[in-house]
Amino acid sequence: MLARQRQAAILERVRSTGGVRVTELAAEFGVSDMTIRRDLDTLHEQGLLAKVHGGATIAGPSSTDEPGFRAKSVRQSAEKAAIATRAAQLVQPGAAIALSAGTTTAELARRLVDVPGLTVVTNSLPVAEILHVGGRPDQTVVLTGGLRTPSDALVGPLAVSAIASLHLDLLFLGVHGISGRAGFTTPNLMEADTDRALVAAADRLVVLADHTKWGTVGISSIVGLDAANVLITDDRLPPEARRVLDEKVDELVIVRIAGRATEEAE
Repeated sequence: MLARQRQAAILERVRSTGGVRVTELAAEFGVSDMTIRRDLDTLHEQGLLAKVHGGATIAGPSSTDEPGFRAKSVRQSAEKAAIATRAAQLVQPGAAIALSAGTTTAELARRLVDVPGLTVVTNSLPVAEILHVGGRPDQTVVLTGGLRTPSDALVGPLAVSAIASLHLDLLFLGVHGISGRAGFTTPNLMEADTDRALVAAADRLVVLADHTKWGTVGISSIVGLDAANVLITDDRLPPEARRVLDEKVDELVIVRIAGRATEEAE
């Protein structure tokens, strides 16, 4: 078998199983461990897989990868539901709030359909649809204009202009990633601009993010960690992340999943 054919077979195995071991591949293809390591080096240099000790795994997402709304909506569904339920407790009748685009903010929208007198500004098509179909007659939903992203957000100059003149009580912000160095990030440059406009329009910023967002860095920073008045996340957040966020965020709220009680980190 030619090296190129073997590398193609290795890559297919990684994509189908999620990971491979050098020793197993060497035995399967009848070559030395060193030959397999060279194959993995080649595929790693091409960005097709990630090398780990003793083998390789699927390559991690780049800083500009932006999964679609449907794909993201099935991930960490229990965590998102718990976070959204806790976030809904912060919303008072008659408030003027904003919900950014995201699957967790969409979960929050489902829990706000019965809040009387609510005004909701959003750049999320799913959020607007949820409140339009299921919301109360005395609610007002304001959908910004803009260019549509893969995650069903409306972004760009039109969205920023629509938001600029508004004054809101609360912003619930969904984010792509959280990093101690980069803060809250997104893989879409125009979405970062739109999110910053939402932050500027609101008196308080509440970030909604499950534990998988920690360590993920999108290409553009929205705001630093210290801009968040509240961060609501779940109890699978790593200890190191808790330490950093406790120092940076005004209030870190950690919700327990799988039917357990809510815990707040002081």
